[in-house]
Amino acid sequence: MIEVLVVDDDTRVAQVNAAYVEKVPGFHVAGEAHNAAEALRQLETLPHLDLVLLDHYLPDETGLSVVQEMRRRGHQTDVIMVTAARDVTTVQAAMRQGALQYLVKPFAFAGLRAKLEAYAELRRTLDGGGEAEQAEVDRIFGALSTPSEPGLPKGHSPTTAELVRRSLMNAEGPLSAQEIADRTGVSRQTAQRYLKLLERTGRARLTLKYGDAGRPEHRYVWATRA
Repeated sequence: MIEVLVVDDDTRVAQVNAAYVEKVPGFHVAGEAHNAAEALRQLETLPHLDLVLLDHYLPDETGLSVVQEMRRRGHQTDVIMVTAARDVTTVQAAMRQGALQYLVKPFAFAGLRAKLEAYAELRRTLDGGGEAEQAEVDRIFGALSTPSEPGLPKGHSPTTAELVRRSLMNAEGPLSAQEIADRTGVSRQTAQRYLKLLERTGRARLTLKYGDAGRPEHRYVWATRA
């Protein structure tokens, strides 16, 4: 079993995240912490801890400060950031300090499950040990990648599909094709085409916003939040 420490300042959120972790085969929640000091204390006392799901906004320190202190103390426990911090500076700092993944709140169970399953695959890949040829190195570095949308129709770009998907997943509410276009840098027509694809495959749901006059505006929301 992969032993996990769940760290979040919100007790209810920590409980929800812990319940999510327990639903993924091969994972077990070894403990919960609600501030930096408690997290560091549990890192010292919990045996065989493999992974920390770490919030950034903690009452006494930041999550990144916890990672720095972990490394200073010699703890090599893996870290996945699970936080509402969306600024690029924090994301870059997390990468530079060795966080393996970064999951932006709010998210559904499927989002966390994908990260955990990818992490489990990475561990299986690394458990073989020995030397690695280039193909094996590529597989190791690709183990944590989020797969592109499966079965894209001809003429659809996996990169664009991923941009649109992530924008919709990270949105706090329904978005129009124009809003997706503004966030991703693609044209409104392109955004509309990929949104319709997500709707057809059940990953997004269409909602209608009625104004004072004219046709209703088509807006889309990620299916797990509808």
